[in-house]
Amino acid sequence: MTSAAPARKTQIVVVGGGAGGLELVARLGATFGREKFDIILVEKNRTHIWKPLLHEVAAGSLDANLDEVGYRSHCHRWGYRFFYGALEGIDRDTRHVLIAPILDEDGSEIMGHHRIRYDYLVLALGSVSNDFGTPGVKKDCLFLDSRLQADRFRTKLLNHCLSVSRIMSLDPGRNEMVRIAIVGGGATGVELAAELYNAAAALKHYGLEVFDESRLQVTLIEAGPRILPQLPEKLAEAARGELEALGVRVLTGTQIVEATADGMVTKSGELIPAELRVWAAGVKGPDVLKDIGGLETTRNNQLVVKPTLQTTRDDRIFAIGDCAYLVPEGETRPIPPRAQAAHQMAATAFSNLRALIKGEPLKPFRYQDHGSLVSLSHYSTVGSLMGNLIGGRMAIEGRLARFVYVSLYRMHLIAIHGWLKGLTLILVGHVNQIIRPRLKLH
Repeated sequence: MTSAAPARKTQIVVVGGGAGGLELVARLGATFGREKFDIILVEKNRTHIWKPLLHEVAAGSLDANLDEVGYRSHCHRWGYRFFYGALEGIDRDTRHVLIAPILDEDGSEIMGHHRIRYDYLVLALGSVSNDFGTPGVKKDCLFLDSRLQADRFRTKLLNHCLSVSRIMSLDPGRNEMVRIAIVGGGATGVELAAELYNAAAALKHYGLEVFDESRLQVTLIEAGPRILPQLPEKLAEAARGELEALGVRVLTGTQIVEATADGMVTKSGELIPAELRVWAAGVKGPDVLKDIGGLETTRNNQLVVKPTLQTTRDDRIFAIGDCAYLVPEGETRPIPPRAQAAHQMAATAFSNLRALIKGEPLKPFRYQDHGSLVSLSHYSTVGSLMGNLIGGRMAIEGRLARFVYVSLYRMHLIAIHGWLKGLTLILVGHVNQIIRPRLKLH
């Protein structure tokens, strides 16, 4: 007598382990378990770090090795499976995601093309920098889209600082500078500019005695009329004043038309010299999403979704976070690419996946704008909060703004780890601020 074949499990595949994707698989795994469901996370990186922290990793102010989350240990705790690999396509007819070959560092193939079956699919691939086709940007600029890119920037920054320090120690009369041009006056560009001065001020304690923040020459370039357009004008001006007090040259209404190995070229023909050139001027969906699987996408490679976060051409496929394009009813602009939006979309996608499985009605996504906060390192924090308790928008600065800014990361830790471990990590973080080095120099 032969035993009956085991029943086929319902597979829910989530591609992308950023803020939204990681929160989603944790909730799915904890809720559905492994008996009848198989929750799979596909991610091209082995560890997760909260993207709003990447500017601190780039400046060396944050050691990502202490703050990152390993997917393999996380999946074991939360009841999902982690698959290391990059999305290459979707076969909607057979309901498979297509995974690109996995290569070793020397280019040799570890694993060839393969397929993963899905019953329900969630695409949460986030966003990448948009160079808008500007000549030279891909070749001569650095980006801050990933941990790898942030590490690369930090290495180059430290090498330039070391070089300038060496020259100055041999010839104190030389006026050598580390010149950095940052294109994009949004949160990433502004936060990086401020964090660079914080890091430079600490270098003298790590063997670079003749180097400090006065050796930095940072230029922040924004094509629009002002920096931080997501904030009220008064707060944006306050942030600009803080940056200029640090020594940042802030240029607004300045369009970059070309990047070269020597610097950034403006529309007026000015060359802004810079050894390090950072592009943070806009975002788009990853190129792999363009018309993927015949789904509807925008010219910026975002997946167009219905209010339920299901893609417009396939109800079994959802999209959340920066890679999703949704204009709420009554609005003229899409949901902004922010961590708070990804967090809220993850909650709605979880509810709707559960409803879809149970045959219950789905609910539309309602975006709640809780405001925007921008950290100028330890110098200042500015932002605005939204909410019924304050009757609309409230501008905040200083310690209150800094407390709320830090609280956003703490909420993320609790969302992906649970209350007990999340609170423990927050406590450990406080201890690390005291005992660990101020800068990561390797």
